[in-house]
Amino acid sequence: MKNKSKLFIISGPSGAGEDSIIQGLKKFLPIEKVVTTSTREKRDGEVDGNPDAYYFISKEEFQKGIIEDRFFEYAREYNDQFYGVTKKEIKRVVNSGRIGIWKIEYKGVMTIKKLMPEVVSILITVPSLEILRQRILKRGASEEFVRERMDYTKEWLKHKDIYDYEVVNYENKLDEAVENVKEIILKETES
Repeated sequence: MKNKSKLFIISGPSGAGEDSIIQGLKKFLPIEKVVTTSTREKRDGEVDGNPDAYYFISKEEFQKGIIEDRFFEYAREYNDQFYGVTKKEIKRVVNSGRIGIWKIEYKGVMTIKKLMPEVVSILITVPSLEILRQRILKRGASEEFVRERMDYTKEWLKHKDIYDYEVVNYENKLDEAVENVKEIILKETES
């Protein structure tokens, strides 16, 4: 691989399987995840700064970071919490010499594509909204939460054209989706 510090966005609506695909990629590629900063409450078992979690800070600290221009990108999400990635975090990942994986929602992709058009974005989808709905329900989510997520997903899918690639994560075919994403990354890092 010629460009080992290349950044890739892996993005998809809740239930599409982005986290599972990222986990699967770790078996094949030297990955460094971009860790998002968030103001939401830490859940049981989450460790601050863990690549599978977040850097947790207060809303006041986050807003101070916005004023001080510490964030590369940020957004206030549906749950009224802030999520963003600091410039320091992007620098850490790029300088790691590994393949940077950035999990982010579509509004963030729009921002990043303006600031860093060279970042390769991969949309993870499923064959139907009903499959997505079933996956979210399996997590024990409330009907209200599922309805919110489905509305958000419909909005998300209106912006498919901002992505460089789309990979469908079919039911019981996670290995196939991981392989497809791996091939995209290998193609892009070797070119």
